[in-house]
Order: sequence, then structure tokens, then C-alpha cells
Amino acid sequence: MREDLAAMDITAQLAVASTPLAALWLARAGSSEANEAICPDLPATRAALASVPLAALELPPPLARRVEGFGLRRIGDVLALPRASLGARLGNPFVIDLARALGEMVDPQPWFVFPERFEQGLELPAPVAAAPVLLFAARRLVAALAGWLAARNAAVRGIECLIDHGHGRTTAVPLAFSAPVYAAARIERVLKERLDVLALSAPALVLRLCVQAAEPREDRSHAMFDGAGQRHEALADLMDRLAARLGPQAVQGLACHADHRPELASRASPGQPALKAPATSLPPRPLWLVDPPEALRESHGRPQRAGPLALVAGPERIESGWWDGLDARRDYFIAVDSEHRWLWIFRDPRPPCGWFLHGWFA
Repeated sequence: MREDLAAMDITAQLAVASTPLAALWLARAGSSEANEAICPDLPATRAALASVPLAALELPPPLARRVEGFGLRRIGDVLALPRASLGARLGNPFVIDLARALGEMVDPQPWFVFPERFEQGLELPAPVAAAPVLLFAARRLVAALAGWLAARNAAVRGIECLIDHGHGRTTAVPLAFSAPVYAAARIERVLKERLDVLALSAPALVLRLCVQAAEPREDRSHAMFDGAGQRHEALADLMDRLAARLGPQAVQGLACHADHRPELASRASPGQPALKAPATSLPPRPLWLVDPPEALRESHGRPQRAGPLALVAGPERIESGWWDGLDARRDYFIAVDSEHRWLWIFRDPRPPCGWFLHGWFA
């Protein structure tokens, strides 16, 4: 808790006690981290309360003056007096609070209702004219957002950073992620990229972070030795940072498209970190396609490319596209050239026929 508060630049005095009211009074009485009270049980709580100044109770002014007039300075002084006379002289609410702090009466607390939507602002100590300088203040808000996500076991795909310039002027800085994120470090890195290239129209006065919707966090199993999970997360982080600096259209992934023609079987998809495999089982496909297909020489009916090609698998007939004017009729083969590289080639059986290189396996 102390580390999280420090990350948000919040100064707090901590105390641990067996009752909520005792913990509050002990925290108010502490003046430094060295004076923090840690009371593991009820006897330790009662012993620690004896030395707490009555000023920590923040009594109403009339009651505080009356207690001071009796010469009472600490809770221990009050506990030394008969409890019945305390009620007659200082009122029953004061005696009831003492009993709650000492654990003699129940002290039910209302349930904490966690907010469904995150929105938190920070007023800057002085106007800020350069956007990159805002990152230092934004770290507090990012840390608070990460705590909100951790408590909900949630992640986000988008965050809106609002920069208030006063007089109703606001600059919106949307942050988009290729995969759901919840770690403060990843959010901060993407925000830094956006702020580094942002020119403010006027000095910033207030900074706010808003999250409209969150989704349940899906923790994937990581490989023990090869670091596959770490590589996936690093790739997503790199894509997010590049998109933040260069724009969302500059960084795109691939998404499968239902088409048998290889050159049309995938589409550019912003925000997609990787190409997902189709549900159906297909023969081997190369990752690198040649666009347009490269015409190959032919000798005695055999394809040539810096020498004869050896056909090791095939044919696989792909015939499609008659409805959109891009009719394709091809017989695909896996071939190996003289340098032992694996190629994906096809023969077009339609006149004038011919062999073509369409992809590389390795």
C-alpha cells in the first residue's frame, strides 16, 4: 500500500488496529513512518490508544473545550475515569465512540462500492506549455488507473486522456491498444509516445484520464523456457508505441479473410497483433507471398529458376473468383531450388499456360 501511494505521490499516515476507529485515531496521532502503530490484536490496540492525544479524535469544538477544561490530554486519561460519569459529563456519543474503538461494541462499516467507470483528474500546480512535461503528472493518474484495473481484474483497449486548457477548451488524446492492457508501464509508454509528438494549443491546467469500458482480464499461460508469452507482449507493446507515434494507419496487422485465393486470404487490420489461423485445415502455406507472381522459365515442361526446380509436393488445385472478375485457376506445387530453398509455385493451365513463383517458405 505504501508503494502504491508513493507512486501516486500521495502522502499518507498508516496504522493497523483491531477496530476501524482505533486505526483512524492511531493514524491521525502518528507524525512519521517511524511512529506508525502496528497493533496485531485487541490488547495491543487498547495499549496503543492510551497514548493517543485527544486532538486525534477531532471532537466538536464545544466538547473539545470541555474535555480540555477537565485537564484530560490523552485517551489514557479518559479511560482512567469511571465510564458512567463520562457519559453524564461528556455525553453518550463520546462514550459510544470509545467503546467502538476499544472493541467493546460492534462498529459496522458500509460496503465499499467500486466505481464501474474510471475518471480521475489532476490539477497541475502551474500551467504547462510543453506536452511531454505532462508525463510526470500523468504517472499519478496511470498508477491510479492500474490499481482500479487490478481491483476489478480487468483490462482496457482504449483510454482517453483529456487536457483542459481553461475557458472550455479541451484537447483529447485517445490511447488505443492492440490488445487489452492493465500494466501501468505499458500504458505509460504509449502515453509518452503520444505526448512527445503533441503540440498544445494553449497551456495545460488540468489533466484527466477516462475509461468508458473495461473487459475481464485474460491471463494466458506463458511458456516456461522459450519466453513465448513475453515475446507476444513485447510485440504488442511495440505496435502500440509505433501506432501512438506514427498514427494508427501506419501500423497494421493481418486478419484472415474467407477466400481460397492466397493473395486475398488476408486483409490489413489495424490493431490486430497477429494473423489468426483459420478454423479449417489447409495444406502448408508460405508466409511470404510474391506480388505479383513471378513468371518462371520452362524447359521440357519443368519450371526453372537459376536451374531446374524439384517438385516435392502437389498439385493442389485452387479455382475461385469467377464472380468478381479475378478468376483464378491454378495448380500449386511445393518446389526446392538448387540452393535448397523451398518455394511455392503454380502452373496456370489456361492458355498461354506457364509456371509462376507465388511464395517462399524459407
